[in-house]
Amino acid sequence: MQHTRTWFDLYGSALATFEGRAGGHPWLVAAPPELAGTLAAQLDTLNGKGHVVLVVHDGLTPLLAALREAHPRGVLIVAGQPLASGPAVSLPERLVEDAGGVEYREGGDFPAWTGADSSGGAAGECAAASVAASLGFPVVVTAPDSVRAALEAWMDRVPHGR
Repeated sequence: MQHTRTWFDLYGSALATFEGRAGGHPWLVAAPPELAGTLAAQLDTLNGKGHVVLVVHDGLTPLLAALREAHPRGVLIVAGQPLASGPAVSLPERLVEDAGGVEYREGGDFPAWTGADSSGGAAGECAAASVAASLGFPVVVTAPDSVRAALEAWMDRVPHGR
């Protein structure tokens, strides 16, 4: 895929679009800043149709905004380790004051989730996956060094995916 655009949202999150061949689906890859270092290089070498939006977010409100804007076929969450499922999470409300110049509150209750890749494996809490599941998006949680492989495998599982 080819990197075509980079921008910042009103929360100060970095976003980038990677375009593949014509057709396919929109995808969203979401990562916290500390795990995002190699993601652009992996997406540049991804072989697929459609497009991928990469969002590097600090907090859940920027992720919610990216999900609502992108309407992806699926969401690949980058975490410290791959997870197959996770419990519901309840995050205390907090005020975020220094995020791109916008002050906002975030927190709340988010549902349990099951990964769309049916890979088995570990279960564990992942607030970002719970947030994506709260909006009805399919989720796969993977480690930073496995993003390309996980997304290509997911594309292979869906019609017109790769």
